[in-house]
Amino acid sequence: MRKFLQEFFDFFRKGDMILLALCILTTVFGLVIISSVTNHIGATRFVIIQLVAALIGIFLYAVISSIDLDAIMEYRLFLVIFNCLFLMMLVPFGVDHGTGNKSWLDIPGLPFEIQVAEILKTTYILIMASVMASHQNRLSNWKSVMHMVFHLGLLIGLNMVLSKDLGVSLIFVFIFIGMTFAGGVGKGWFIATISAIAVCAPFLWPLLAEHQQNRFLVLFRPDIDPTATGIRWHSNQALLSLTGGGLTGQGLYNGRRTASGSLFAQRTDYIFSAIGEELGFIGCMAVIILEFAIIARIIYVGIRTPDFARRVVCFGAAAALIFQVTINIGMNLGVMPVIGLTLPFISYGGSSILSLYAMLGLVSGVCARPSPGKQGMYVQPPR
Repeated sequence: MRKFLQEFFDFFRKGDMILLALCILTTVFGLVIISSVTNHIGATRFVIIQLVAALIGIFLYAVISSIDLDAIMEYRLFLVIFNCLFLMMLVPFGVDHGTGNKSWLDIPGLPFEIQVAEILKTTYILIMASVMASHQNRLSNWKSVMHMVFHLGLLIGLNMVLSKDLGVSLIFVFIFIGMTFAGGVGKGWFIATISAIAVCAPFLWPLLAEHQQNRFLVLFRPDIDPTATGIRWHSNQALLSLTGGGLTGQGLYNGRRTASGSLFAQRTDYIFSAIGEELGFIGCMAVIILEFAIIARIIYVGIRTPDFARRVVCFGAAAALIFQVTINIGMNLGVMPVIGLTLPFISYGGSSILSLYAMLGLVSGVCARPSPGKQGMYVQPPR
């Protein structure tokens, strides 16, 4: 406890202040946009909730940054149990908000809802780093790979059964790919996996629901909803908003669709289109630069650390952000399937902003302690 308090008080000296500054700057940008796109229904409540969540998130960033990663990864079993129990809470308390994906916890007495998968991103990165560290010297061995695949399958299997949210499950897959690739798993495994997916795809495709199939098919088949009154409606409106702002936009609080609230999910999934309408191409580029500056900083910290487990933690966090930013922006552009992923630090959502700051608190901890302490050097991660 004394060591933690010492690290906590040294946070401003040892933590990653550059990463924190980038996150805060992006969050402030997001708060301005949220204020604008919710103005028609009273922006104060949304801005306050997002601001409070961000402030708590910054505190979590400092706390997690002050904890030695070795001390957390030693208790991998407890992290796995936590993930399973947290997901199982979706059975009595899960809600779907009409999306068909029961991904949110609505616990009686709590004034807010919790998106379970957002919280589990951080714990899954820690679990994967611990597993990979325990097999560090034989990472491409089939037993090592199966151990990593087991934890991925357990998390995705439970999430799909309990929430049916395919989009969120893909985040864990991309984290897995990013960490194993950066960790040094043999390329033969990736080639074999791609080949297996190609062989199995025709048999797995019929297992998807029709609306899930159409989310992919609509990208390639113009004959699906050609009048844009069905499945294409929201994407079509989002693209009109995105391109309607031109170079400099129609102005904050003055977007033709956003000011009236006619753009679907304009404070969450389609907030990038709202930015395009109100701030134009310049505003969109500012968001992209901020997001990828955060990702670049995470990768920089990971490259500089000599410790294997800490390095793959950084690449896991970077992989999660790359996937989420790419899918969300691609979804707004109409070149990616609509799978309900928010734009990190910009979109409205308390669970999202909290989990992002917590996840990047791990990266700040790596920056503060790039190598294990003397005690950590002799700790063997559990198998």
